[in-house]
Amino acid sequence: MRSFNGLYFFLSCNLIKEVILVKEKTSHTAAEAKEAQPAAKTAKTVKTAKTVKTAKTTETKRRTSRKGTGSSGRAAGSRRGSTRKPAQGKTQRRTAKPHAHQNHKEEAVVENAVVTAGKEAETRQPRTRGRKSSRPKLRIIPLGGLGEIGKNMTVFEYGDEIVVLDAGLAFPEEDLLGIDIVIPDFTYLIENKEKVKAIVITHGHEDHIGSLSYLLREVNAPVYATKLTIGLIEGKLEEAHIKGDLNVVHPGDEFRIGAFKIGFFHVCHSIPGACGIYFRTPVGTVVHTGDFKFDNNPVDGEPMDIYKIAELGHKGVLALLADSTNATRPGSTPSESVIVDSLHEQVAKARGRIILATFASNVSRIQMAMDAAMAFDRKVCVFGRSMVNVVKIARELGYLKVPDSLLIDPEELSRYSDNRLMILTTGSQGEPMAGLSRMATGSHRQVQIHAGDTVIISASPIPGNEIGVGRTIDALMKLGAHVVSSENAKVHVSGHGAREDLKAMLALVKPKFFIPVHGEYRMLCSHKELAIGLGIPKDHVFVGENGSVFELTNRSCHEAGKVTAGPVYVDGLGVGDVGNIVIRDRQQLSNDGMVIVVIALEKNSNQVAAGPDIVSRGFVYVRDSEDMMSGATDRVEMLLDRMASEGVTEWSQIKTQIRDTLGRYFYEKTKRRPMILPIIQEVR
Repeated sequence: MRSFNGLYFFLSCNLIKEVILVKEKTSHTAAEAKEAQPAAKTAKTVKTAKTVKTAKTTETKRRTSRKGTGSSGRAAGSRRGSTRKPAQGKTQRRTAKPHAHQNHKEEAVVENAVVTAGKEAETRQPRTRGRKSSRPKLRIIPLGGLGEIGKNMTVFEYGDEIVVLDAGLAFPEEDLLGIDIVIPDFTYLIENKEKVKAIVITHGHEDHIGSLSYLLREVNAPVYATKLTIGLIEGKLEEAHIKGDLNVVHPGDEFRIGAFKIGFFHVCHSIPGACGIYFRTPVGTVVHTGDFKFDNNPVDGEPMDIYKIAELGHKGVLALLADSTNATRPGSTPSESVIVDSLHEQVAKARGRIILATFASNVSRIQMAMDAAMAFDRKVCVFGRSMVNVVKIARELGYLKVPDSLLIDPEELSRYSDNRLMILTTGSQGEPMAGLSRMATGSHRQVQIHAGDTVIISASPIPGNEIGVGRTIDALMKLGAHVVSSENAKVHVSGHGAREDLKAMLALVKPKFFIPVHGEYRMLCSHKELAIGLGIPKDHVFVGENGSVFELTNRSCHEAGKVTAGPVYVDGLGVGDVGNIVIRDRQQLSNDGMVIVVIALEKNSNQVAAGPDIVSRGFVYVRDSEDMMSGATDRVEMLLDRMASEGVTEWSQIKTQIRDTLGRYFYEKTKRRPMILPIIQEVR
């Protein structure tokens, strides 16, 4: 398969290049035919200096002979005509052919054309050699997606104009306790909100549109994306009660936003309507692939627009930004269609219910699952708010072709036997609150897993989610379910190109500069090595970080500092109010618990009126540790007596001393460091 794909790409690339060359030759031939007469004149004059000199001599003799006839009016007219002809000749190059009665003036016209061309060349020469361009530089600033998986966002800035590409989110890792999602830091865009002219979106996955509603609260700009992507964005904005200027584009569209001429080209990915985007700028063309893979047999019948990619490469690409997610995987990523037979096989073998979990936005995979259900006479019930929304939108827009009779509501599950049911749900990444995870823990209100169920996880874990996915699979198996995943069956293929796909993209685009994006640092470095191996100079390949500023001219690229970038945590309705300090406190609480010390002090004398009372939460069980807690109380009492004798009355000093004293004591006893929270109350 890999050797076939390699041969396919090689033949495709060369065939496309030939088509482009033939197309260009045809257009050049048409242009030459249109301007045949002026071109012939110019060719005659530039053959040799001798020909031009002869033309000058001939014209001089004719003027002398005309003066000798005494027709001063005609001579003056000839002189006026000879001064106007060069301008007329320029216009006639595109529209008119010379007539027979104009032959006697051809030499003068040609002479003036040659002189004019020489002056134009002399005028142009200093601009390219002696003077530096005053044009602004193109700045490319990734605000997310570098050194990580998710929250993809890239800023393209030229002069006073900014176009933002994608606005995604990332899901929190296990140590981000209580955090719902992670979004990019919009500080740079908020500080330059008047410059933001447009937001363009490559496709509708969460890691590319998930933070858009948060961005549009701060920055008012039109959004451009394909039909399904706009439909998914509309749903998100409605939930957030935000109005947006949403514009549907189609693959192949090209439009201008200020200094940017923006074009969309179709790529294959695991969701319909996925596109790469190119920017024609005053300094050159920049191509961003979005998420992609080369698929020879896409399930939706929409092949990748290899011709457009090759055409861009043939005309010249200043910089390429390309997906690096699978840069460490050898070979080529298989076609999405290869899992159709495997999915049908698993559905055919199942004797009980089928619970299939996948990404909510993977419309192609959802269509395959529903096709398999129809083939084996099963009804489909959809769970998970995000998946229900995606199915609804995809059906309305025609991307998901499902008869109404196939779908049932959760209340109808009890009407059908287990071998007549398929349940589609979220939770393929082990998210604690997703449908599959709640089924595995027995906390789902409508679906309880039991022996005989077949659970198909049609997704691979995102880096960092492996532990959560493994825990979910263990819980499902303990309940008696048969679990099918990519580890034991062909029920998932990646939507991202592997190393051979990335090589093919680099070979087609042939960029002058290359910036790998969308991946963890090792993936970016692996993609860099691929590019260097294909002949791109090492100093023309840049591995950056979120916030890196890449400045480009038509002949150079370099890293020029950084802007504010990083993760912003969303916890409930709070955006950014939970920072690293709060996260650290939560981690400490989860690891070692908390000890609260309550003391009441008299207002005037500052003597202890009550306490100290010590309360433990998540540290030790007090009834089993009475001796240790009694010792802790004695330590605090001795400390308070000493500080009173020394005349210490500042509450901040008292609290600090209590924390330090108990911290040392508890570590000696338990080798743990609970959070110690002294509370002082003033009484009269």
